[in-house]
Amino acid sequence: MARYWYEPLSYSEWFKRIFSFLNIALFLLTAIFFISEFRFDWFEKLVGSYLVSTNEVRPETGAIWEIGKQTTNAHESLKTMVNKNEDIRQTANAAGSFSELVSGLLPGEWVTLERQQFKTLYLSLEKSSSLKIIDPASLVWLLNGSDLDRIFCEGIKGGIKIFFIDRENRVIKEIELQKEDIIEIENADKPLAGILTDIAGFRDRIYPARIFFDALLKLPAEIIPDLIVNPEALLEQEGKLIRVGIFNEAVNGYIKLGFEFEAPGGEQVVFLKGREWAVWQLSLNLKGEAK
Repeated sequence: MARYWYEPLSYSEWFKRIFSFLNIALFLLTAIFFISEFRFDWFEKLVGSYLVSTNEVRPETGAIWEIGKQTTNAHESLKTMVNKNEDIRQTANAAGSFSELVSGLLPGEWVTLERQQFKTLYLSLEKSSSLKIIDPASLVWLLNGSDLDRIFCEGIKGGIKIFFIDRENRVIKEIELQKEDIIEIENADKPLAGILTDIAGFRDRIYPARIFFDALLKLPAEIIPDLIVNPEALLEQEGKLIRVGIFNEAVNGYIKLGFEFEAPGGEQVVFLKGREWAVWQLSLNLKGEAK
């Protein structure tokens, strides 16, 4: 049998060749390489560092990149929505009036109002004006007697909708408020530049201030608070009271009273609202004064 010149002649020669210094060194280096890789993951880190350093120059294509891009966009959109909802909530909580609440909500936007927040907005209105939103008895029952769980406010075109929702997610009460109506309600009692004779509805029932108050002070003391519901608005005026007018129409059980002042900046009319039955009593006295 022929032998090659490099073949070992005996088993001892085989053993020497297998466990030679070169083979052992090569085995140890290979073992160290794999053990260090499993222990420290240096190869993956090296490849990762290389990919990061060349990320900007590599083409952004492929299914994986598209999925990553979509995920990033979704996270950014979600973050934007969360931030927007938080801004809306803070704006609603900071609102000092219903008009500010309407201004802070665009159509399709919504916010949950705290009970105390709604009560604060409601109580900021003059008593007779608040009736146009909801009567006090119904509000007391909704807030303190019903199964109300939360108050949900949604922005609509030109205004807001307010939903009173119970624990079973049912709407107990719904109120729709247009921005124009809210502004009118909130500004109904603010002074108006001008005189009573220029305001429709007052022309036929205007009295000199002295005659009006003579008739007023002849009424029983318990009736007067129902006529002058908000005396602070009159006491804040610095001009001289000239005339008083009684509006010719009742709204929600109240009749508007106009007090004309002669002020340094010109004439202006301050509006109050008296209860209809009390104004009727006053009118009887005014007829007697006129005679």
